[in-house]
Amino acid sequence: MREFTMLSNMEDLPSIQIGDDILRFELNSLSDFGRQIAQKELRESNEIKTKALEDLRELLKEEKDLLVPFDNNEWLVRFLRPCKFYPDSARDLIKRYYHFKVKHADIYNGLKPSKEANIFQSNILVVFPNRDQLGRRILVIELGKKWKHKEVSLDEVFKGCVIFLEAAMIEPETQVHGAVVVFDMDGLSLQQTWQFTPQFAKRIVDWLQDAVPLRIKAIHIVNQPKIFQVVFALFKPFLREKLRNRIYFHGTDRQSLHNYMSPKCLPANYGGTLSEPRVNGDQWYELLLKCDVEYEAINSYGYNKNGIKKK
Repeated sequence: MREFTMLSNMEDLPSIQIGDDILRFELNSLSDFGRQIAQKELRESNEIKTKALEDLRELLKEEKDLLVPFDNNEWLVRFLRPCKFYPDSARDLIKRYYHFKVKHADIYNGLKPSKEANIFQSNILVVFPNRDQLGRRILVIELGKKWKHKEVSLDEVFKGCVIFLEAAMIEPETQVHGAVVVFDMDGLSLQQTWQFTPQFAKRIVDWLQDAVPLRIKAIHIVNQPKIFQVVFALFKPFLREKLRNRIYFHGTDRQSLHNYMSPKCLPANYGGTLSEPRVNGDQWYELLLKCDVEYEAINSYGYNKNGIKKK
């Protein structure tokens, strides 16, 4: 079976030059550290992987109403890794992933970077170019004073998160180590809290708990004012124990944050020592814009709105 990473005809995800550095998604094979973690935490070995790929492919062939690229081993591995290479669990995750897209077709239909310039240019949603001390991707969402809620809706924020995590899913190292999310709520206002609804909260929690084929290892809430309790109260009823235990509230206590994230991987505004310049939303958008064809390929699979296989 041919090994290929991308779903489109792109040979590699593009890159952009930022000063002396190059910003790109990482499609390299697993590092030594990555292989160690994959073996220790995910049961990954050549023998288990080969057997799991065969079994998952056969299971998916039985799903007559679902169109997936089951001849793409690297795509199958994206779902096998978060399920510790249990084929039945990976099959169920794939079905939940696509059912969620059908349920929220208003968000997912035609979703690609070129249609979502607003969220990236608002510069409230960024991924650090570096990883944390455990190899995890770091996504930062700033929904306080930097968020102009009359110009950028929460649906746009959600779309931006989906676009970032779809890209992260492609990276072998991120498949193994996962990602952490930092919500910076500095300056959250009463008017902004009114933008949150129980429906939005349920969608986010359902997505994170059931429909993201990526290991979300921690959610850190920083700089939150007291009014944030009103927002979190909307999310709390939908949280199951596993995700609830991965949410940490730090306020302005940087030492509390550093208990989980090394200062070496954080910029100065989070009490860190990282000297690399922040990659802003415009720069990420420039990179993602070059990947439109890959997102079009991602959108070509799954169920249609009636649960019938796409043609």
